[in-house]
Amino acid sequence: MSEAAFDELIHAPLRLQICAMLAPVRGLPFSDIRDSLQISDSVLSKHLSALAAAGYVEVSRVRANQRSRRQVTLTKPGRTALRRHLAALQAIVAAAEPVLV
Repeated sequence: MSEAAFDELIHAPLRLQICAMLAPVRGLPFSDIRDSLQISDSVLSKHLSALAAAGYVEVSRVRANQRSRRQVTLTKPGRTALRRHLAALQAIVAAAEPVLV
């Protein structure tokens, strides 16, 4: 397993939820993410732009039923960063658990 590393960029609640939604799938339509998180297009675009600038996600256009839709995928570096961040969060939680003597 990769080493734990807290990632401030991923840690923002909406960005963490976006990455977690994308982790188990190849990709999701922009509209599905927006609707699931119950946020506006502009808010989602802002968070995706931050993740894309770090190389964590890719937003592409795909044709479906003669319409162009935005598809969001978590990149390999994004998956690695998410795994490392989750490991860091698990270490924080483990440290907070009481030690039974």
